[in-house]
Amino acid sequence: MLSVENLSLQVGNFNLSDISFKVDKGDYFVLLGISGAGKSLLLESIAGLIEINSGNIFLREKNIFDEKIQNRNISIVYQSSDLFPHMTVFENIAYPLNCKKESNIKEKVLKAAYHAGIADKLDRKPETLSGGEYQRAAIARSLAAGNDIFFLDEPLSSLDSKSKSELRALLRKINRSGITIIHVTHDYEEAVSLANKIGIIENGKLTHVAAPEEIFKHPKSEFVAKFIGTKNFMRGKLKSIQNSDLKEFIFGEIKIFCLTDIPDGGAYLIISPEEIVISNQVQLSSSRNHFKGRIIDIAPAKLGIEVTVNIGYELVVLVSFDALSSLGLEIGKDVWIDFKASSCKIYN
Repeated sequence: MLSVENLSLQVGNFNLSDISFKVDKGDYFVLLGISGAGKSLLLESIAGLIEINSGNIFLREKNIFDEKIQNRNISIVYQSSDLFPHMTVFENIAYPLNCKKESNIKEKVLKAAYHAGIADKLDRKPETLSGGEYQRAAIARSLAAGNDIFFLDEPLSSLDSKSKSELRALLRKINRSGITIIHVTHDYEEAVSLANKIGIIENGKLTHVAAPEEIFKHPKSEFVAKFIGTKNFMRGKLKSIQNSDLKEFIFGEIKIFCLTDIPDGGAYLIISPEEIVISNQVQLSSSRNHFKGRIIDIAPAKLGIEVTVNIGYELVVLVSFDALSSLGLEIGKDVWIDFKASSCKIYN
């Protein structure tokens, strides 16, 4: 459906560098990254709004490197979509059909509006619509245009939670109807709920393209891990221990015992906050890892309380409200943390 090969461009001091990826027909492909990473720039360059310096863009098996924007047959929906303020919703949806001088315009507008859940607002002006209704009208206009690929640039970022949930359901429905979608967002929860494939953009480079479960279960970099909210992510080296089935994970001055069959060498380690035990004294248990540290932060979490302990590295520990009280945990207090070697998730 879409194949981007070695795309590079420069806008001011910012560069997109040697970007390549493929999107198959029917994919829901999400470009995920922080603000300023180059997501929108990449989307607009593929759409033909920005000229690329080098590379190739194949759409529907045709190289569209120098194809005119209007001939690429791509529908674009922005965060603040450009509905014409002087037109009604009906007239906005009909606009691409009128441009193409198509027949049965009323029928096609009604079908698109019904599909997008905006059929009862056709006589309204855009300024009278809620944020969710506005985006529905923009999506209906894209549906009416009859294009088989949609580009969505942060389409949900300005909506309230209820509208976001409803629009996500609509986008999944549209994708299931056979329309290929490329969606730019900085919200990883949004990406997980919609995508079957995710591309991570970091400083103008596409660093990882994979299924959502691969991206989030096995982050390839500290940037990705922190971006998606993974706690206790370390990059270090694995070293075998003679006459033992354990290995040492060496992270600066810290040595952590791990149970893994990953080969020695560079590796990543993740310890889930709920796998760590915090106490006022070292625990005599099956745990092989014992570290003394100082509490530097305490903050509410979705489930329980996150306690950050500095052991030479800031580890996050998840505790209950009861444990926080019974242990007398407070910022500045010295504590012990313990966790098993089998709790260490190692990736190379």
